[in-house]
Amino acid sequence: MIMFCLISCLLSATSWSAEPPETDIPDLISIKVLDLLTAQRIALRSNPGIQAAGARLAQARAAVDRAKTAWWPRVDATGSLGRIHLSDTEFAVMQHSGATDPSYNVSSAGIAATWVLFDGFYRSFQLKQLEWGEKFSRAARRDSQRLLLSAVAKAFLNVQLILTRIHIAQADKKFYEQQLQDAANRLEIGTGARGPVLNFRVQLNSVLAGLLSNTREHEAATYGLAALLGFPDGMLPETIHIAELDRDIRLSTNETADIESLIDEALTARPDLRALVMQAHQTEALIGAAKSKYWPEISMAGRLAGASQGDFSLSGDDVGHSISVNLAWNLYSAGASRATIVEAEQRKREVALSLTDLRNQLAAEIRQEAALVAAARDQVDLQRKSIALVEENRQLALSEYNAGAASVVRLNEAQRDLSSTYGRFAQALVNYQLARQRLYSATGRNLQLVNEKE
Repeated sequence: MIMFCLISCLLSATSWSAEPPETDIPDLISIKVLDLLTAQRIALRSNPGIQAAGARLAQARAAVDRAKTAWWPRVDATGSLGRIHLSDTEFAVMQHSGATDPSYNVSSAGIAATWVLFDGFYRSFQLKQLEWGEKFSRAARRDSQRLLLSAVAKAFLNVQLILTRIHIAQADKKFYEQQLQDAANRLEIGTGARGPVLNFRVQLNSVLAGLLSNTREHEAATYGLAALLGFPDGMLPETIHIAELDRDIRLSTNETADIESLIDEALTARPDLRALVMQAHQTEALIGAAKSKYWPEISMAGRLAGASQGDFSLSGDDVGHSISVNLAWNLYSAGASRATIVEAEQRKREVALSLTDLRNQLAAEIRQEAALVAAARDQVDLQRKSIALVEENRQLALSEYNAGAASVVRLNEAQRDLSSTYGRFAQALVNYQLARQRLYSATGRNLQLVNEKE
């Protein structure tokens, strides 16, 4: 029987190995202009936090494999070689038994097998608990990806907003440089005054100060984005440039038309909600494992062992064997088993309440994000209409100034209105896209959208 158990274990042994780390890094050399979708895909593949979540999932799978081995017998081999030297007193006593040498060799060898036949279904419940734990780890990894996509969208849109501000400042710089040159030329030929020259120089210095500030902000923002994308040292490669903000983005009203459908979608797709459901199943298995302590444990054990004194070799006369069926049944533990069950039942109650709370928060979050998307959409539409008005106003002010019918103050005011409106339009575009990304994250749709467009 012992040899049969040993052979069975060797034949049924399976090799387990952790999942290899994700190394599918995108070809960055081919990327010249980085858009949001590409940035999100890069983050899913190379962000260290997501890779760590993948390692946790691999750990959970290995734990399931380890639990499955509990149904198989355990076989252990032992052996020893030694030499013993008796003390004078011990040798004097042993001489009466025929001992002639105070030093002698000893050896022993054995093989033992233990097989748990019944444990009150503890192994079954423990395996279920670990299997639900694996599913929980998978859902948790998925939720980490969902949150990462939202964080990447926020960082990417922030970089785009700062880039747009830089472009607005550069346009201001070009405008005031031209006006300064024209005013200086008029002053030089005697047809202009010094006041406009000083005014345009002050305006130009103000624009340069803002341009410098925005440039530093852009540098800092790219570091944060690079860290989320998993780039070494938190820096974007010099060959990669961020795509410009899409000014012609199509405004859709269908995304927020049916709130109840969005909530139903979230209840199905949100991975954090699914993770809590997996935890609820885990607690059910935990209760079953706790109740198994009320049952006895029955196991079978066998041992083949030999020992020799005076020689290192073992003969058939030195070898013996034993076989037994063992039963262990805890009859009293001062209420420890009952306390374990109560603990597991309260854990189940906690998870159920957390699940209800998350569902309520999810519905409120979707309603809030849908309202913000609608508000941001209206802002984009309003600012688009304002741009045409301020552009016409600035052109009118410039024409009147060149004709001597308007003051430099009027021209400065028109230019500031133009720059401010462009800035508000850019902010409205970013707010709209950011609100959409938050809505996608709230419904769990962002992962689906990224995968669908690959």
